[in-house]
Amino acid sequence: MLSTALISNVIPPLKTSDTIQKALERMNEFKLYHLPIVNESQLLGLVSEKELLAAHDEQSALGNLPLSIVNALVYNDAHIYEVIKLFQELKLSVVPVLDDHKKYLGLISIHNLVPALTEAIGLTEIGGIITLNVGNRNNSLAQLAQIVESDNAQILSSYVSSSPDTNSLEVTLKINKTELSGIVAAFERYNYQVKGVYNTDILHDYEDRFNSLMNYLNV
Repeated sequence: MLSTALISNVIPPLKTSDTIQKALERMNEFKLYHLPIVNESQLLGLVSEKELLAAHDEQSALGNLPLSIVNALVYNDAHIYEVIKLFQELKLSVVPVLDDHKKYLGLISIHNLVPALTEAIGLTEIGGIITLNVGNRNNSLAQLAQIVESDNAQILSSYVSSSPDTNSLEVTLKINKTELSGIVAAFERYNYQVKGVYNTDILHDYEDRFNSLMNYLNV
């Protein structure tokens, strides 16, 4: 999934002629802590709620403020993982998107990023999750897929994390099947260490938690 598919057309950017009060009202309206400042199609940077609240005159124009966040952006061909990384590194609530000519296309908000990520990793799909501890020399995704497919199932998504203190990787597989005992047994026959198995009931709990998070974000 690319950044262009995540752009929200509902939230307009700010202009340098807008007042601090107007910027704060718009942030409150959309439940955001950052907004881009754009003149015509040129992105000047992001303004944060913290910066606005620190200003003394709410009727002052945004053009009078020094912008501390000027390089927080992605281009239209950025992958969703790049977008997530920028959100996390800079603790943002929005990320602007530019085209190849550096013209402003729109923004991605944290509110439409979360459901897009959920779709991308297959969380809403029916199935189960298996977590494996895998040695660095035994981490072929093709082999893992073969084992899963031998039980007439498919991997919907996968996630790999590593620990600097060990020589192993933790591989999490989302599988389009809720009965996982046959796949678990197959992994064990191939000497994979099965760390955890999560069935439909657990996934429903995750879905409930996700819905609660979305309700919180939309308060």
